[in-house]
Amino acid sequence: MSEQDIAKIITIEPGKRGGKPCIRGMRITVYDVLEYLASGMTDREILDDFPYLTQQDILACLSFAAK
Repeated sequence: MSEQDIAKIITIEPGKRGGKPCIRGMRITVYDVLEYLASGMTDREILDDFPYLTQQDILACLSFAAK
């Protein structure tokens, strides 16, 4: 995933969630998604629990964390 793709998905707003990186301006953070994955949730389980997220959102979180 390119830097531009990540930048379209991962947003940082000082007044939202303490300035933590969020997904598309929503209140779910990159760290939330990473925590779900680390706890053993599958991509499908995350997408089922949070239908407003996409597979691209999850990939962007992983790419963001890797950089």
